[in-house]
Amino acid sequence: MSRADTQEDLNAVIRQHSEVLAAQLHSQRESLFPPDASKSMRKFTSGEAAALLSVNDSYLRKLHLDGKGPSPEVSSGNRRHYSAEDIHNLRILLEKTARKPGDYLPGRRAGDHLQIIGVMNFKGGSGKTTSSAHLAQRLALKGYRVLAIDLDPQASLTALHGVQPEFDLLDGGTLYDAIRYEDPVPIAEVIRKTYIPNLDLIPGNLELMEFEHETPRALSRGNAGLFFFRVKEALAQVDERYDVVVIDCPPQLGFLTMSALSAATGVLVTIHPEMLDVMSMSQFLRMTADLMDVIADSGADMSHDWMRYLLTRYEPTDAPQNRIVAFLRTMYGDKVLNAPMLKSTAISDAGLTKQTLYEVERSAFTRTTYDRAIESLNAVNDEIAQLIQKTWGR
Repeated sequence: MSRADTQEDLNAVIRQHSEVLAAQLHSQRESLFPPDASKSMRKFTSGEAAALLSVNDSYLRKLHLDGKGPSPEVSSGNRRHYSAEDIHNLRILLEKTARKPGDYLPGRRAGDHLQIIGVMNFKGGSGKTTSSAHLAQRLALKGYRVLAIDLDPQASLTALHGVQPEFDLLDGGTLYDAIRYEDPVPIAEVIRKTYIPNLDLIPGNLELMEFEHETPRALSRGNAGLFFFRVKEALAQVDERYDVVVIDCPPQLGFLTMSALSAATGVLVTIHPEMLDVMSMSQFLRMTADLMDVIADSGADMSHDWMRYLLTRYEPTDAPQNRIVAFLRTMYGDKVLNAPMLKSTAISDAGLTKQTLYEVERSAFTRTTYDRAIESLNAVNDEIAQLIQKTWGR
């Protein structure tokens, strides 16, 4: 058999495996999310709803008994359950009688600029997509208007939100459509509503790689302009619609990441506290600094409101990890978020069904496992929310 025949056979095998896997994933989605294969958000207990709104459960009960606000679903055991839409409508109701503006709707006010958070690291397994998804959902559930952008061609953030690129994005629909060099479309055309109020999504797929291939050609022809402004300019079109944009960046320092860095007002670097990951991050930081110098020399303002390191998949009982965490905190001080994202089987198991921990029922796990994981996630995301509020002068 010739080498050409072998290569052809390999191509056929890879293509066949790709098609079989895509079909199986589509079948899994249809079985997990019947009847229309689309995801929906679970209902929240009255205690969960009260915690999201920062009020007492008894106060929610009184509102219900007084006939104020949306009516929750009441089970046979007289337990109240609220949909995400109910919680959003309660926010609007409570904000009208709040002591001060923003108690229940914490988003932008006059003079506040859009917060664009780039979540990045170029080493796989650092928890980048997991962090992005949970951050975007938590902010939306807490009342922020959020746009999540999947800038990673692998499209894991997209899959977590119920969109399967091989079936749902056959005719484009990614950010590439809005930042390409020929005939870009308005960014509003690629924004999708999700099953969570206040959370919109721009999905990703392999088409994003076209930007990496086209930019060198456009630069050689002299018509790329300031290519690193393309994400920023696209987002400017919908600036007033959102409080926060969360960008899940690709795991490489290419043109997409450079453009995202130029748009970002805040940068979140995920770190798995293992020595190989820290060594990789050293190279990542050096390359990032060099690239930012190049962009700045071209006239871009590369100042950011904040930059933080997020410790991910952290195991408090792991002595080597603790030494690395102490090492990082000694070096970077308050640039490392106080709250780490703990390693948890609950987060991993939720991912098996293409869900975040915010989407699954507590009853699906042992209580201590779920509570430990959700408390960790909330602490991380609420600390980032505090950074956003501080940036807005609050």
